[in-house]
Amino acid sequence: MSEVKQGELEVVRSKRSQLTIQIVGGAIFGALSLIFSLYVVPYLPRTPEGFAYFDPVSIIWVTSFLIFGPMAGILSCVVGMVVLFPFDPFTPIGPLMKFSATFSLIIIPILLLYLFKRQAGERMSQKLKKLKTYIIYGALGTLVRIIVMVFLNIVVYLAFYGPVGLGYWIILVILLNALTSLWDLLVPYLLVFTTKLDEKFEIW
Repeated sequence: MSEVKQGELEVVRSKRSQLTIQIVGGAIFGALSLIFSLYVVPYLPRTPEGFAYFDPVSIIWVTSFLIFGPMAGILSCVVGMVVLFPFDPFTPIGPLMKFSATFSLIIIPILLLYLFKRQAGERMSQKLKKLKTYIIYGALGTLVRIIVMVFLNIVVYLAFYGPVGLGYWIILVILLNALTSLWDLLVPYLLVFTTKLDEKFEIW
């Protein structure tokens, strides 16, 4: 009986440790995104309208999700958005847009991972590590991101500029969100899974 209780205690401690790591990891990566936003993002190549062709901040948030799990991914998005508020020249629009784009990209894989059953003993990260699964879930996340960002951009554009040129703006938003989603998904996948960081941490 004592052995069973000891085993159960170790499981509880293990879950608490994993939860702590997820929270700390998400918070650190969220704060780390501020450094990239201040010292990297301003120097990125951009379209004439001011859109960046890729966003290292979103890449950091998605990387946090792949390493530490769903809670860390969501937390890094929230923390990152909050710490960006005092520094972003387009506050609150800029940080909110960045949060909406990245959150849309990761929430769909999170929901799908919980919705579909895994094989016995298979960690969720290992299911997502399968390239086919990652591509499908990523494509669906990208679709949701584009829908969300088109809606938000229509609201913002109409508020500032009116209906003139809205069609061109929507096309630009669709193309650039599709492009940035590619980098936001591809770079973290290569960083985490090809280097086996997920196996070193084994959080989720």
